[in-house]
Amino acid sequence: MPHLNIEYTRNLRGFDPLQALARINRACLDSGLFSESDIKSRATAIDCFLVGIEEQERAFLHARIALLSGRSNLQRKELADAVLAALRSSITATSGIEIQVSVETVEIDRHSYAKTLMHE
Repeated sequence: MPHLNIEYTRNLRGFDPLQALARINRACLDSGLFSESDIKSRATAIDCFLVGIEEQERAFLHARIALLSGRSNLQRKELADAVLAALRSSITATSGIEIQVSVETVEIDRHSYAKTLMHE
């Protein structure tokens, strides 16, 4: 744990999702809340999207962090802020395009979560 899902609009010019995932994983590890091999992240490009109703070019980048219950509100807020900073450092402001960057944390009930580790 955690599971990190990034959704980003494909019109983010110059955005490298693998580089962003590496920065996010580092931020999660640096938080001290997780062991290195428990951090799992993925990115999905969104082709069909709409932000608002105005005819202005817009984009977004949103991270959803699912983590086991038991973290304090302060820990979750600090994690969200660290991931937001990592995301922000992964994109460059582009003239004429408004970019929204956001992060949310979601708790997974610890008692109903199941996991196994397989290897030879």
